[in-house]
Amino acid sequence: MKPARTVLSLVLALQLAACGGGGGSSPPPTGGGGTPTPTPTPSACSLSAQQDFADQVLNEWYLFPDLLAAANKSAFSNLDDYLDARVAPARAANRDRFFTFSTSIAQENALINSGSSAGFGVRLFYDTPNRRLLVVEAYEGTPGLAAGLDRGAEITAIGTTSANLQSVSSLFATTGANGGAQAVANALGPATAGTTRVLRFTQPGGAVVERTVTKADYSMTPVSSRYGALVLTDGARKIGYINLRTFIIADASNQLRSAFATFSAQGVTELIIDLRYNGGGLVSVADVFGDLMGAGRVGQVWSREILRPSKSAQNETRLFRSEVNAIAPTKVAVITTEASASASELVTNSLIPYLGNNLALVGANSFGKPVGQFGFDRPECDLRVRAVAFQTVNANNQGEYFTGLASVVPNTCRAGDDLTRPLGDPREASIAAALDFLAGRACTPIAGGAGNAVSAASGTTEAQSARVGLDLPALQPLQPRRPMPAQHELPGLY
Repeated sequence: MKPARTVLSLVLALQLAACGGGGGSSPPPTGGGGTPTPTPTPSACSLSAQQDFADQVLNEWYLFPDLLAAANKSAFSNLDDYLDARVAPARAANRDRFFTFSTSIAQENALINSGSSAGFGVRLFYDTPNRRLLVVEAYEGTPGLAAGLDRGAEITAIGTTSANLQSVSSLFATTGANGGAQAVANALGPATAGTTRVLRFTQPGGAVVERTVTKADYSMTPVSSRYGALVLTDGARKIGYINLRTFIIADASNQLRSAFATFSAQGVTELIIDLRYNGGGLVSVADVFGDLMGAGRVGQVWSREILRPSKSAQNETRLFRSEVNAIAPTKVAVITTEASASASELVTNSLIPYLGNNLALVGANSFGKPVGQFGFDRPECDLRVRAVAFQTVNANNQGEYFTGLASVVPNTCRAGDDLTRPLGDPREASIAAALDFLAGRACTPIAGGAGNAVSAASGTTEAQSARVGLDLPALQPLQPRRPMPAQHELPGLY
């Protein structure tokens, strides 16, 4: 089995490689919504055959071969539970936290090629202690935003009709395998166009609204037309603000190029990179992001991919490449949360050798995923097995941030996620803290972080966090037990 390297390298996923079921390499289709696959025969796509295929992948490619467990195939009723059992030792060692999984080739390719998904078009996070469900972000042109669901709205009840609304608080209070967060996810219904739900929600201004919202197919925009790329001012200084929602959509590269064209034209040299909900995506996009910050560094090392010893011949080094509108940032603040992973962390880690103390992590610690998957395909079954196959390191060969980036980034600034203010607003808690760092003003380090040269409290940031009443680590994305491809890359997407 030999991986076919393509430009569709995936992070939550970091690089995409595909192997056909017959052993020959076959990269995934690069057209719109995937391609038709042959009608599978029962034997070729039986659970046992899929398990055998997964075993072949893991035994040859898994990054941590010594952390694989044996598993009795007949004891499992689905492939993902079998994969979970095989990689359980790696999960226990904090090396593979459900990063190895199976998915649909067609659905994942549709997401990569066009940002195609189905749902309300909102990101939902929840506050466990208070049993609250909040909208942290809404995508343009979606049913959710059209219904009035936007950042800061709180969904308080869900039903299929107004007559059977269930309170979110009562759903969170249920117990058992389908209780708690899973009960809320189930109540929201499947990610299929045409699914209708009645939602009662409170908007940031206090208005209580009850709307019938129907899920629809939509295309996500990686850089929001409302707040994705802005030039902020702090005194006489111009600060480039870029909010990248996801790396998974190929066109994100061109949207980043457009943003940096504006930054370059206005002489921006300081950046706020907002990746607070960004779960990863295409490495090709992460590489372009690096190139756009690589003026004067062409030919120097951006990142390296390290495979298991038996596959070391496939290790790769990615160098900075020339981009027309590249800038040479002098100071960068990266906003993250525990939902920031993979490609988000790759970009941040790769900046450390070049910025040193002029780089800060702002908000909360990131997820901690310095590893990536290859995708191995069995096209006749519409099956892609994503298996952890390599680790990424920066130019200094640093890449041990399994507990999050706060332990390796030179400076950290703790800040809340101010849902009362839109993203891109300089008064929003995390953006305000980022501006403090860039201006040399003091801030509070993230607990357990490196925290070099950042020690004093910033009244503004802490006051904003207290006013919101939700500290960032208390919020977590609402994920179903078995996420759809889009939910793997954008945690909390519905």
